[in-house]
Amino acid sequence: MREGDTSVDAVVVGAGHNGLVAACYLARAGLRVEVVERDEVLGGAVSTVERWPGVRVDRGSSAHVVVRHSGVVEELALADHGLRYVDCDPWGFAPAPSPGDPGPDGRPLVFSVDLDATCASIEAACGPADAAAYRSFVEVWGPRSRAVVAAFGRRPTAAGLLRSFWPLGAPAEGRPRTPGGDLAVDFLGSGDALLDRWFTSERLKAALAWFGAQSGPPVSEPGTAAMVAWAALLHDVPPGHPVGGSGGLTAALRRRLEADGGRVVLGDAAARLLVDDGRVTGVETASGRRVTAPVVVAACHVLATRDLAGEHAPPALAGAAPPVGNGFGLVVRALTDAPPAYPGVPAELALGGLQLLCTDRAQLAAAHGDWRAGRLPRDPVPLAMCFSASDDTLAPPGQHVVTLWGQWYPYATADGADWDALADAEAARLVAAVDRYAPGFARSVQRLYVQTPLSLERELSLPRGNVMHVEMGLASMFALRPTPALSGYRVPELPGLYLAGASTHPGGGVSGNSGRTAARVVLSDRGAPARLRAAAGRAAGRLRGRR
Repeated sequence: MREGDTSVDAVVVGAGHNGLVAACYLARAGLRVEVVERDEVLGGAVSTVERWPGVRVDRGSSAHVVVRHSGVVEELALADHGLRYVDCDPWGFAPAPSPGDPGPDGRPLVFSVDLDATCASIEAACGPADAAAYRSFVEVWGPRSRAVVAAFGRRPTAAGLLRSFWPLGAPAEGRPRTPGGDLAVDFLGSGDALLDRWFTSERLKAALAWFGAQSGPPVSEPGTAAMVAWAALLHDVPPGHPVGGSGGLTAALRRRLEADGGRVVLGDAAARLLVDDGRVTGVETASGRRVTAPVVVAACHVLATRDLAGEHAPPALAGAAPPVGNGFGLVVRALTDAPPAYPGVPAELALGGLQLLCTDRAQLAAAHGDWRAGRLPRDPVPLAMCFSASDDTLAPPGQHVVTLWGQWYPYATADGADWDALADAEAARLVAAVDRYAPGFARSVQRLYVQTPLSLERELSLPRGNVMHVEMGLASMFALRPTPALSGYRVPELPGLYLAGASTHPGGGVSGNSGRTAARVVLSDRGAPARLRAAAGRAAGRLRGRR
């Protein structure tokens, strides 16, 4: 063995949160684990850097939603390793259609963990009928969304789906039929259809649609109802932002891994898989170092895994062509001297979580239509977050970090425009879109850092700037993700190679589910004791049972 070479039980490619989660579960089971990462920064799209002097800015995700329901944080005892979340409560805010507009429709919508407070806000803005409907919506879709949580935490097999959704069963005898309709129709239907069945106020529908659309596809598409209905769970546990930035999660995962004997090597990318006699035997890194192991967990993009395998890629991997799409969104990180201020709305109501700056679903449809045509959105739809308002570790006194997200920006435009030339102007348009709801916001901006679809690809190794790796439509979810042949977290005909990361079920976002399930598959294949494989599932079950 050459100097610098190592031999371990498992090597994980990629120190994003799913790679670190997989490594932690393997190390907890007693395996010697090493994680190799191209970037000098830990965490991939779940990371935070000092962007300006004394100012900590997330590089990817900011609000963590699914991981707070998956059980991963509790199972790995990440609080013992320094992770602390600030609850986003209120978790959602939607402004009035036009600031200062009199009448019921001129009041903001505020979504709190407290369901009573949320319904009171809906009643004031949209009327008592929609407030009552929302309460029923949460009652019906809460159990359904918990079933989705369970399905996301298991392999996407028929048996796994049955275990997740069977408890829903039929409505109790004598219980009146709800506006939710038939279970299968609801889950396979569009988010728009679901919203139209339950509510009358377009403002309420638009806020929930914009929340649901964060998963990727527009809520007009089939199968997006569950993405909209995820809001029902946020009255149990809201989104959270780690103290010190999104990277607080991956920093805690690293500490947990190291406590169990694992290690992370940054700045030395996996360059190729080592294969002997048709079986994976480790990786060679860019520096020429060899990490030999009978198990390689590729927690990078599935297309990057294909490249690592090179000539050894079997047909299922060599021919993989999952729908990557044409970009996803544009992110603007703003250093300001004040947070967004919405006329007549106390800061504690508007700045807790997601500022859903959309009052009509037609705005979303138009932005998506432009994206499909390869155009920049003519009317950008922003989502704003300002976690420095509740976390003073992010910026010095008198300064704030505001993240602006604009969805459905094409990676490749129909006219072949250069994103490097477009970045500043598009950032200014997104800032102006926020300023329409929070007058004076544009004047508060001191510095901007713009992440176009092209720069997301460069900085975070996200092909075509798709933060979800693979499109999140119905045709690429569950046992179809990333392709039917690769949906089992293994690579057929190349023993020892496993897949994790957002390319696999359940997809993008911060959940840790892909990494945990991949680790379970590895342990199962190695014949690990059943008690080790089942421990995470029991812990997650206990967690859900307490809610």
